[in-house]
Amino acid sequence: MPRAPKLSSFPAIRGALTFYQVASIITGVGLLLLVAEMLLKYTPLHVELFAGGSGGALWFATVIPGADCQWWSLFAPMTNECEMISTGDGLNISLFILVAHGWFYVVYLFACFRIWSLMRWPFGRFLTLALGGIVPLLSFFMEARVAREVKEYLRRREDEELHTHAAHSTLTHEIPTENHR
Repeated sequence: MPRAPKLSSFPAIRGALTFYQVASIITGVGLLLLVAEMLLKYTPLHVELFAGGSGGALWFATVIPGADCQWWSLFAPMTNECEMISTGDGLNISLFILVAHGWFYVVYLFACFRIWSLMRWPFGRFLTLALGGIVPLLSFFMEARVAREVKEYLRRREDEELHTHAAHSTLTHEIPTENHR
C-alpha cells in the first residue's frame, strides 16, 4: 500500500488538482473536436475545415481520394496505397485541431503525473488518468471523479489532523506535571 501524502504537500496537491482539472477539460474538448474532424474527413463526406484563403473567413473543402485509392498492407509492401489530397488553401483548421490536441495531450500527461505522484496513487491509476486524453468523454468523467476524491481526501485528513491536535493539546493541559504538585 502506498504511503499517504504528507500534510505539508497539501497546498501543492491543491495546485496540481487545479492544473489537472483545467488540462482535463481542455484535452477533452480538443479530443471531441478531433473526433468530429476525423468523422468529417474520413467518412464519405471527405471534408476539411479551413480559415482564410480563397474560400473566405471560414469554409469547408473536400478531400479527394486519389484516383488509384487502394489499401496498404505490411504483408504486401508497396501495394495498394491510398492518399488523401486536400483541395483547400488557407489555414487548415482540421490539421490545427490535430496538432493542438497532440501537444496539449503532453501537457495533460504532465498534469496527470503531477497529481498522481503527489497523491501517491498506484501506477494503474496513472494509466487510467492518461486514458482520459485518448478516450472521448473519459477526461470529463475522470476530472469530476478525481476532483471529488482528492478534495474529500484532503478534507478528511485535515479534519483528522485537527482532531488529533485538539485531543493532544487537551491531554497535555489535563495531566499534572511535577512542578504543580
